Amino acid sequence: MQMTAVNENFDLVIGNTPFQLNENAHRQLGLQLKIPAPYYERMRAENPGLLMANVNGWFQQSPDTRRMVRTLDGTARAILSDRYRRIDNYEVAQKVLPIISEMQGARIESCELTDTRMYIKVVNERIQTEVVPGDIVQAGILISNSEVGMGSVSVKPLIYRLVCTNGMVADVGVGKRHVGRINESVDGDFRIFRDETIEAEDRAFLMKIEDTVRAAVDEARFNALVQKLRDAKKAPILPAAAPKVVELAAKEFDIRQSEGILGHLIAGGDLSLYGLANAVTRHAQDVQSYDRSTELEATGYKIITMQPALLKRWNEEVIF
Repeated sequence: MQMTAVNENFDLVIGNTPFQLNENAHRQLGLQLKIPAPYYERMRAENPGLLMANVNGWFQQSPDTRRMVRTLDGTARAILSDRYRRIDNYEVAQKVLPIISEMQGARIESCELTDTRMYIKVVNERIQTEVVPGDIVQAGILISNSEVGMGSVSVKPLIYRLVCTNGMVADVGVGKRHVGRINESVDGDFRIFRDETIEAEDRAFLMKIEDTVRAAVDEARFNALVQKLRDAKKAPILPAAAPKVVELAAKEFDIRQSEGILGHLIAGGDLSLYGLANAVTRHAQDVQSYDRSTELEATGYKIITMQPALLKRWNEEVIF
């Protein structure tokens, strides 16, 4: 395995076959070889030959190191440890879609296949309640997976707000890391197929995903999550502190473009922790990247469940 560079494009050559490295593969290659990301990107932009020499030099330093390279249509899209356990999007979808189709009142509100993840967002209109009169929310689930080392397969609760079609992802649920035993036999020969034990473990986990999806839209769990929203509704943001609170929340939760969130907070007319969370999830609709939009939906829940003392301190920064 070696890297070649043609103009601004970099290929990973395996045997005699070149695969063009995408952004994710570049990032993971740097991590695999312990090349600091800023230096890797500087070489990539300013001195491709130096990057090629560095990468190939480290490949030659450890020629026996096994790596898993995931490819698609001539592109190297992931460079991973040989302990990485492949759980493909197709396997997950094959298990969960029939279950979703059997759920009364369930609909797929949104789904997407990005460069790094698969998402299936499901809402069940049969399970709904009001946070306050007129503010209806419905129960749902987010099923996600990454084939390229960017996240575990997981099933998480989703709260869908009808008034502005916002989704909020609760950061609780079942997940499975893609790490397993090394794909190598006792005598050192590389094995193309996973051994029976790993396959059995994967089947067992996919069955667990099936059971989790069936139980995920649970009314008791949904009501417990909605109670957190009601509690957040009672946590006020002082009007004079609103711009500062948004600024501090953006820093705390790594949110860019806080101006848009402030606009949604003011437009929503709800100066509370719940209103701030809804402003963030509403802002998620303005973001072009589906990955980032889903991250912001999860950030909304983090705001809902943050320590009350933190909001108190943010409010007081303006007073004092």
